[in-house]
Amino acid sequence: MKTLATLVLLLALAAGAAAAWLYLGIERSYRGYSSEEQFVDIPPGLSTRAIGSRLVAAGIVHDSLTFRAALWKSGRETRLRAGEYRFAEPLSPLQAVDKLRRGDVYVIHITFPEGLNVFDMSKIFESKGFGSAASFVDAGRNFEGYLFPETYALSRHTDAPKLVRQMNDAFEGALTPEIRAAATARGLTVRQLATLASIVEKETGNPAERPIVASVYENRLRIGMPLQCDPTVIYALELAGRYDGNIRRDDLSYDSPYNTYRYPGLPPGPIASPGLASLDAVVHPADSEYLYFVSRNDGSHVFAKTLAEHNRNVQKYQVEYFRAGRAGRAGSPGRGGH
Repeated sequence: MKTLATLVLLLALAAGAAAAWLYLGIERSYRGYSSEEQFVDIPPGLSTRAIGSRLVAAGIVHDSLTFRAALWKSGRETRLRAGEYRFAEPLSPLQAVDKLRRGDVYVIHITFPEGLNVFDMSKIFESKGFGSAASFVDAGRNFEGYLFPETYALSRHTDAPKLVRQMNDAFEGALTPEIRAAATARGLTVRQLATLASIVEKETGNPAERPIVASVYENRLRIGMPLQCDPTVIYALELAGRYDGNIRRDDLSYDSPYNTYRYPGLPPGPIASPGLASLDAVVHPADSEYLYFVSRNDGSHVFAKTLAEHNRNVQKYQVEYFRAGRAGRAGSPGRGGH
């Protein structure tokens, strides 16, 4: 009996020691990889045992036993979420389990502002390390204007075709039933809506002006007046690889269906990706008789109903403004003074 009691005592002590070792182990930080960072991919449907094996193999947790103990301590209802995870600091098994429970997956945020075309977007895509600019242009060339501008949280393995599909899905989602119904009521197809909204987006970044700018182009289209929109000429030059950052007088006669100085009506398609505000402005334009507008050089525009009024505005806000600027620069002291 004495021998049996001793054996039981030893087993109890061993069990206690093992429990203590596990308890300390699940809270002890560990880092078993030598690289600066370690990525672990957890596919959907992977069992918890297989997840533990992946974490052990990657050096995130020391062994499968402490992983299972951490999982048990976290609770039976703990669900580990699929995705790619990035690890860079020592973590305890409990912290590793909590990271997967929260779904703290690794993503790269990429932002596309309103009014960019596929060429502009491709440069942002490449700068984030997802792939070449050319791959984005190839994937997005047939989706010009239908790639919704916003911030996307992407896996580092996202390629251009996948991102283009995601951005196009976001555009379709932005076209709410109300916007679609309002466009139909105004006799606009989705292509016409996106095209006109892209022009409005390129012409003004002032939210209050968008409905007014939209009304100008609506009024011009209604009376058959050419849109005469500089951004459409710039886009035509970009397509031809001829745009160098400046638009010249002879560019206004460049032969392209996108040149709204030469061809009346809307161009064949969008020239950039409009945001929601510009889409809404096209289906809810201001009630105006304006046919012209010119920049005040402060981010806003002055609008006119007649050509005579517009010419006066051009004289004031363009000719005289830049003439005064040149005179001011000519009259300012040089480096050596006077």
